[in-house]
Amino acid sequence: MGTSVQVKPLCGVYNENPLCYLVSVDGFNFLVDCGWNDHFDPSLLQPLSRVASSIDAVLLSHPDTLHLGALPYAVKQFGLSAPVYSTEPVHRLGLLTMYDQYVSRKQVSDFDLFTLDDIDSAFQNVNRLTYSQNFHLSGKGEGIVIAPHVAGHLLGGTVWKITKDGEDVIYAVDFNHRKERLLNGTVLESFVRPAVLITDAYNALNNQPSRRQRDQEFLDAILKTLRADGNVLLPVDTAGRVLELLLILEQYWTQHHLTYPIFFLTCISSSTIDYVKSFLEWMSDSIAKSFEHTRDNAFLLKNVTLLINKSALDKVPDGPKIVLASMASLEAGFSHDIFVEWAPDVKNLVLFTERGQFGTLARMLQADPPPKAVKVTMSKRVPLVGDELAAYEEEQNRIKKEEALKASLIKEEESKAPHGSHLSVGDPMAIDDSSTHAKSDVPARYDGVYGDIFTDGFTPPSSSIAPMFPFYENSSEWDDFGEVINPDDYVIKEEDMDQGSLQVGGDPNGNLDEGSASLILDTAPSKVVSYELTVQVKSSLLYMDYEGRSDGRSVKSILAHVAPLKLVLVHGSAEATEHLKQHCLKHVCPHVYAPQIEETIDVTSDLCAYKVQLSEKLMSNVLLKKLGDHEIAWVDAEVGKTDSDMLSVLPLSTPAPPHKSVLVGDIKMADFKQFLASKGVPVEFGGGALRCGEYVTLRKIGDATQKGSGAGIQPIIIEGPLSEEYYKIREYLYSQFYSL
Repeated sequence: MGTSVQVKPLCGVYNENPLCYLVSVDGFNFLVDCGWNDHFDPSLLQPLSRVASSIDAVLLSHPDTLHLGALPYAVKQFGLSAPVYSTEPVHRLGLLTMYDQYVSRKQVSDFDLFTLDDIDSAFQNVNRLTYSQNFHLSGKGEGIVIAPHVAGHLLGGTVWKITKDGEDVIYAVDFNHRKERLLNGTVLESFVRPAVLITDAYNALNNQPSRRQRDQEFLDAILKTLRADGNVLLPVDTAGRVLELLLILEQYWTQHHLTYPIFFLTCISSSTIDYVKSFLEWMSDSIAKSFEHTRDNAFLLKNVTLLINKSALDKVPDGPKIVLASMASLEAGFSHDIFVEWAPDVKNLVLFTERGQFGTLARMLQADPPPKAVKVTMSKRVPLVGDELAAYEEEQNRIKKEEALKASLIKEEESKAPHGSHLSVGDPMAIDDSSTHAKSDVPARYDGVYGDIFTDGFTPPSSSIAPMFPFYENSSEWDDFGEVINPDDYVIKEEDMDQGSLQVGGDPNGNLDEGSASLILDTAPSKVVSYELTVQVKSSLLYMDYEGRSDGRSVKSILAHVAPLKLVLVHGSAEATEHLKQHCLKHVCPHVYAPQIEETIDVTSDLCAYKVQLSEKLMSNVLLKKLGDHEIAWVDAEVGKTDSDMLSVLPLSTPAPPHKSVLVGDIKMADFKQFLASKGVPVEFGGGALRCGEYVTLRKIGDATQKGSGAGIQPIIIEGPLSEEYYKIREYLYSQFYSL
């Protein structure tokens, strides 16, 4: 049998809930994505809690809440301790996303599901990989190779390839085939005939206009509002699709010399842009080439002002402006408060660039027709005063007294413990260490050096004449150059550098607004005050698809090209999932699965795979020919067993039978045209074929996107009367291939 593969959805099937799936490859359990929604509903994580202890590795695909939002909670509450793998941008931007989520909620609620320390703990041991890097697992995962590839949706976004014994399991959700300003398109189409493909049906029913048309409509809507003296609010994520929007606005403002102010407002906007500036190699080819020629970083934003608190926005003079503010769901963050202020004004525009999560205010406003009024909850944190402050201080004093009482009781019990009962009376140097404090063991070792400490509870035996402090001789080694040291003692570990770079509050540059910083630094007692408010929605509401996902038509085309042996559909509405499932059963492959939550499906390959050794006797007689980065050869052999009972490929015991010549490789007709021209053969394209000389014609047949083991390779046929010219051109054609 082939590699054993089971898939078990933990969240995010037949709906648009967060993504979280358990994928088992030969008994090795991968948790692929660990998402949460903007409601932070713990009930969604119940399936994850039941399998957390069995997880061997975690793979993160995108740096947003839907793909990694539950990681800090799972590490803290479920004891998830498996190694985590992601790209560098997913790690860094995911960390910032969770900081922003925490601070935004802590300002308006007693949020206690996780803390900043929990976020740091979850992310500090992430293993960062680069695109196309093959990472070989060890131990239980011996023989499994994982590799991240470009997804094209968010910066650092990943299509994961898991390989075992030559069979590929591809996890590709939220991919985008379109090349944008920020990112190149996905490389998913480069995978052909994987054993298993896990993908989403999120956009199966949606189609998109061309990029040029979409961008023009986007800018026209914004400029129309600004020229009418209105404000534009774009609710955005922390460090995901907002980057593409910033580039669009920055480039257009620069080209047309516009002066309307643009503000990017999140708790960590400055840190986000600082990190993004260092990720140029993860961006599109056009950005990389522009930097090579001009040395200008695309995110040196000259027309965008970065703000980290709303008070700075309130100080901006009145006038039309654009504000990109988190969160996209309008459930919390600065976007929530700005919406409440701007929605009653008919001149303003609230422009959504992604579908709101189910049950959020953003989703409600995207309904058709939109509501004319909505109820919102306004909350803010205020310091305790008067009786509330006195009651809080009294409670804190009571807790301190209880802790002090417990400490004194423990100390009293230790002091009553017998001393010296086990010591030799005749040994004046003996010291009783039974009564020393548990946390003050002697000798104390600090940074590799013994420190002699007079420990609390030291009581010399009564027979001791001259009690002494404990002494340990530091016996260092010396050579001709001085004391021998251990270089490892002076190496700053990477995780220590990472932690050192994080300022108070977890933000890499300390760029948190005053309210956010007070949550971390100020321990002054406070409470959350909330009230409900009905907001009259008179402003314009508009939705434009800037989610950065392939549309339904493109998804179907890509799946047909990839042609997996087995297909698993996740994450999408029930209607979209069933629609894509029926389409794929007819046009992609006969094995299509759409499992329910906690339903385990077995997608083990029907192929039989065996490991064999190439014997030295066989390889010594093989003539290898170089083909690109590889070497190829025709081998006639037979399978047998070695002395150690291993399968091995051995030379034939009888003469090898003759075989027809095999031409290996592929050529581009345009390149062959230039080759023939260099040989003096008159050649031209016409009617989809290459006319060579007077009578000979070459043409490729078939579809380059057809399924099969030779997918992407089109046969070439040569037509014409048998003549000297025919044989000459055929010889030139054969020379472009390798003959085996």
